Amino acid sequence: MVAASMWGFKRRWASFSLNKSEGSPSSAADCLAFMQGGCELKKIRPSSRVYCRFYTLDQDLSCLHWEPSKKDGERARLDVSTIREVRTGKSTETFLHNGPLCEQLAEEASFSIIHGDDYQSLDLVALSADVANIWVTGLRYLVGSRMRSEWLTEEFSKVDEDGYGIVTENVAVSTICKLCPGIKEGKVRLRFKEVQRSKEKLTSHVTLEEFREAYCVLCTRPDVYFLLVQLSKDHECLDAQDLRLFLETEQGLPLATADGCLELLRRFEPSAAGRERGMLGLDGFTRYLQSNECSLMDPEHQGVCQDMNQPLSHYYISTSYRSYLLDDQVHGRADLGGLVRALQAGCRCLELGVTDGPEGEPLLGVDYFSFKSALETINKLAFLTSQCPLLVYLCQRCSPAQQRTMAKILKEVLGSRLYTFGLGGRTPTLPSPEQLKGRILIVGKKLPPDQDGSEGEVSEEDEEIGVPPPPQPRRLCLHKELSDLVAIGEAGRLSNENPEDLVAFTKRTLTRVRPSSVRLDSSNPNPQGYWKGGVQLVALNHQTPGAMLDLHRGRFMQNGGCGYVLRPTVMRDEVSYFSAHTQGCVPGVPPQMLRIKVISAHNLPKPQGSGAKGEVIDPYVVLELHGVPADCAEQRTRTAAQNQDDPLFDETFEFQVNMPELALLRFVVLDDDYIGDDFIGQYSVAFECLQPGYRNVPLLGLAGDSLPHAGLLVHVTVTNRRGGGKAQRRGLSVRRVRRGRDYVSLRNTSIKAVDEAFKQASGPIREAADLREDAQSTIASFKEQCGLPPVATLKQCIQSLAPRLQSPEGTMGASLVLKDGYPCLQPQAGLSETTRKLLSAYDTNSILINFQLPNTIIYENNNNNADVVFVGMDFHEELSRLGEKEGLKGRKLNKAVESFTWNITVLKVLGIHDVGLVTNTPIFYISFGL
Repeated sequence: MVAASMWGFKRRWASFSLNKSEGSPSSAADCLAFMQGGCELKKIRPSSRVYCRFYTLDQDLSCLHWEPSKKDGERARLDVSTIREVRTGKSTETFLHNGPLCEQLAEEASFSIIHGDDYQSLDLVALSADVANIWVTGLRYLVGSRMRSEWLTEEFSKVDEDGYGIVTENVAVSTICKLCPGIKEGKVRLRFKEVQRSKEKLTSHVTLEEFREAYCVLCTRPDVYFLLVQLSKDHECLDAQDLRLFLETEQGLPLATADGCLELLRRFEPSAAGRERGMLGLDGFTRYLQSNECSLMDPEHQGVCQDMNQPLSHYYISTSYRSYLLDDQVHGRADLGGLVRALQAGCRCLELGVTDGPEGEPLLGVDYFSFKSALETINKLAFLTSQCPLLVYLCQRCSPAQQRTMAKILKEVLGSRLYTFGLGGRTPTLPSPEQLKGRILIVGKKLPPDQDGSEGEVSEEDEEIGVPPPPQPRRLCLHKELSDLVAIGEAGRLSNENPEDLVAFTKRTLTRVRPSSVRLDSSNPNPQGYWKGGVQLVALNHQTPGAMLDLHRGRFMQNGGCGYVLRPTVMRDEVSYFSAHTQGCVPGVPPQMLRIKVISAHNLPKPQGSGAKGEVIDPYVVLELHGVPADCAEQRTRTAAQNQDDPLFDETFEFQVNMPELALLRFVVLDDDYIGDDFIGQYSVAFECLQPGYRNVPLLGLAGDSLPHAGLLVHVTVTNRRGGGKAQRRGLSVRRVRRGRDYVSLRNTSIKAVDEAFKQASGPIREAADLREDAQSTIASFKEQCGLPPVATLKQCIQSLAPRLQSPEGTMGASLVLKDGYPCLQPQAGLSETTRKLLSAYDTNSILINFQLPNTIIYENNNNNADVVFVGMDFHEELSRLGEKEGLKGRKLNKAVESFTWNITVLKVLGIHDVGLVTNTPIFYISFGL
């Protein structure tokens, strides 16, 4: 239908199919006109009596009348303002307690109007379902529009000080801007100027009607209205039950309660009438979708939610590079504000370049601030945003005398916060962030433990990936007093840059990389390239905005922004396979599908520095997926030409994600221009932090600052997520075709005993993967037939199934029976074919997953020729010896070890707790979650 002007825009509807003789309403206005013309409806009384009455809606849309009636005209009426709810079908006490009578009344032609403080019901039956549909739609429209109209009238009266029904243009503009945060003042003012010209008004004063009309035209978001109508079954308002269903089935919140929904409704609904009646209107729903409640970022990550008891080497650590320098990193000016901003942004590793200063006072950089003042600033703000340990990397070129002064300053300023227990560079186990909470650790050059005397020499060489070391590294004289305060000593340059070796190296050792010293600017490298290699400390210039720093912020926004993010399991397990350059699947991990529907953007600002381009922008959205090479992808929407700041896109994109724990999703909004596309805003988020359903993407500016009220409305679905996932969707990634199973394939090691053992596991692994796939496909099909979205739970499916099985007499249309030991529902007579198919799907679902979704398969195979005892990781210790026994050396032996770690990783990820030849019987216990 075409909504009336109360909503401020047009929309097509397809819910009417009246006979030609009855006309063909296609808008809310048509519905109201039909009701004003009147028609005959049957009125049902609790006494089982039926009255035929002619019902009409009066011309000012405020009251229903019926005739003939024994009551006087004032009593044979119902004020629209008293209507609380309009229900379809035969659901009230009057219908339910008039069994014999109501059985003869068509369900689809029946409806009830709930009204008054005591919630009385006016129960009616139309001559056809189409006529009932018109009355229900019209009444629901009046209820929703009345809430909005009353609210706007109330807000107008607050600023109409004289009570004459008019206000100045300035007052009207400021009021609308207050009620609709984010709308541009110029846009509102232009609207009133157009009204003034069209009406040839001599003054700029604004009437109540003009105020309401301007608000509805300017502040109604079509994308939100369409969604609201869909969710509320066409009545433009959500009650607590509608909201709960939305939260559970679309937003993935299975624990939503009725009381919680009412609280949320009252928090966001601006109209007093809506709050009183428990209804969420268009403006309240818009506010809800733009709030933190609907943020794309998982709220769990607003606080520290990861295990903080792992060794330091098991975390990515937010690291800055020379934050105290402005401009470029070669001749930049110093500013302690850079250190402040880095700490406020959650940095947990700062670099200080220290040189000799005059009068024996070490300086930060060359002729800049004193080392002491920099340290005092750090100490003051070290734990303002995070209690996790702070690493201070000293890159000093001081004389021994000023090094001694540095040591004194460190102890004096940092006091008990200074952690002085040397950890070394390659210790087997590093302390955890939890153990080091509230402590400051110094990182830098360190003398050997057996160093005699007060001084010694160390290499001045800085490790730098991709740059060959100098032929003759310079030497630095290091004072022992400063060396003793260094908790983490530098271990020198990495001798091997093979990505697989680098990942293995970082399992026990903290590794740091920084921007290349041969750069002439302050550009940043892509941190993702180093994170996927396992590097924990990737130092970036935090004063240089751009995509690289956006990714850094997206990575460390998770886990409460504490500056520490737990690395993927394969980078922490002692024996595991992972290649940073993988072009395909990850062992044991089925690919996941990310489906993003970019619905719209709202309140987009003009690009910075684009004042000469005019008032109109042509925005489009780019979606970038960053991760391992197999996951990297980029897609974009069409350009919303001349659509200014609230474009509609309504485009869907799919991405395959092989390594979810490393993946980052970046939204970039650009202005399409023939000279060069200008940056409007962006938002980067870790894949593991995505929330399903309808989500608000808050846009950030170049410097990472929030763009007020600017954002995207998107819908997110993730399929094949381990542990049951946030959603599964039939035909998207859960397919019955057995293909793309490399992630569960075991590799040949060329070591006979090992390959024989793994061979016994191959069958159970594929059986487990098949069962997982069958269960996902069946569950997705069952949800679809229940009419629920992919994110719905099985509990919600059963809840939706129960009412369909109940007959009008209250008896159940199916009985519970056991079939092959599993509970199934056997249909009784009288059920529709659709419900029978649903029961069949339920039975298939029940037999396959046995209600509890059993997660074990036990496979046993006798092998009398086995002569190796292989129990889990014990075999790893013998791998090199067995390989050499088979004649494997060099590259071939390395390949055997790689294949072994791949196989072990597959078994671990799939949850195979024990793979072994115990005595002569290999047993494989496979566990997987659905």
